[in-house]
Amino acid sequence: MKTLRAACSALAASLLLVGCAQLPPAASVPRDEVITRLMAREHVQGLALAVIDRGQVIKVASYGWRNSERRLPLTTDTVMYGASLTKTAFAYMLLQLADEGKLDLDASVATLLPQALPAYRGKDHDYTDLAADPRWRSLTPRILLTHSAGFSNFRWLEPDKRLRIHFDPGSRYAYSGEGFYLLQLIVEQGLGLDAGREMQRRVFDRFGMRTTSMMWRPDFAENLADGYRADGSMEPHDERSRVSAAGSMDTTIADQAGLWSGILRGEGLSARSRAELTRAQLPIRSRHQFPTLASEDGAPPAGLAAGLGLVTFRDRSGVGWFKGGHNDSTGNMVLCLENGQRCVVLLANDVRAERLFPELARLVLGETDMPWSWEYGWFQPGAGGP
Repeated sequence: MKTLRAACSALAASLLLVGCAQLPPAASVPRDEVITRLMAREHVQGLALAVIDRGQVIKVASYGWRNSERRLPLTTDTVMYGASLTKTAFAYMLLQLADEGKLDLDASVATLLPQALPAYRGKDHDYTDLAADPRWRSLTPRILLTHSAGFSNFRWLEPDKRLRIHFDPGSRYAYSGEGFYLLQLIVEQGLGLDAGREMQRRVFDRFGMRTTSMMWRPDFAENLADGYRADGSMEPHDERSRVSAAGSMDTTIADQAGLWSGILRGEGLSARSRAELTRAQLPIRSRHQFPTLASEDGAPPAGLAAGLGLVTFRDRSGVGWFKGGHNDSTGNMVLCLENGQRCVVLLANDVRAERLFPELARLVLGETDMPWSWEYGWFQPGAGGP
């Protein structure tokens, strides 16, 4: 009997060890002094951070200044520019519409809009340039969400500032804000919905994001972050008067923590749609994310692919995915690992903070296979360190 009991105890202990060995490492919370030292190294004025572990927010913090000239501190409730993080939030809203049968992700824009796409010409949308290219009929919400429409990032980057399709839709990845403009047109003209109101109701209100909006709100002025360019000059936070699915979201780090933890858990989506969000939809074959239309002659990391409104990659822990947001005075990054439902969320009102993101991500998540060199052309593996 004693031998049997000993054997059972040994078996139970071994099973416990196996179970523990399979648990992913917990996300870590970096020390404040380490973050401020890194910020000083790169002359970063303001940075906000959130850490998510097991789908729950375990840390929300802010550092530095929302306006250094006036010595106004950046707080966790300071309104910051979300930039292209807007795209993933918008994709999440579209997946809710798909769950409800209101939007077919694989339907042609020819059937989703009441008029032919080239017939649309207005203040906020002009697609007349596509009249001579029948490939516009191949465009679908899935193609637009995977940045494979063939558009440049923005038409004003074209030499003649006209919209065109550079390759067969769906055949390759090329990051494009224009694709999200078209998705917004489908929501507003095809479904007859107000994109800003739908985002507020379906995303921001759902996740308790009280200080987030797709348009400027007067109450934002009380605690607003101005931006800082690479040369250190200040750029005032602008007041966006129009909803833009490509990047008009104003938000706070506290609200973003709620958003990304909710996305990790899949709240408001069917299990199928949550899986589609981060499924490798289209392999990425470019050496870098930018310039968007560069030839595909590089050697991207294995497993790099477009998800829906984000990029997914093959991490040593399993599935990883990320989304950045950037302009001349803003640097944002969200990096998540499905194993352990872990994320680091980084918002900065200083574009120089992007130089810190690989190090900060390593402090929070440990070593990952995040394709930093693809996302940031300047990144050199092994460089820097906390």
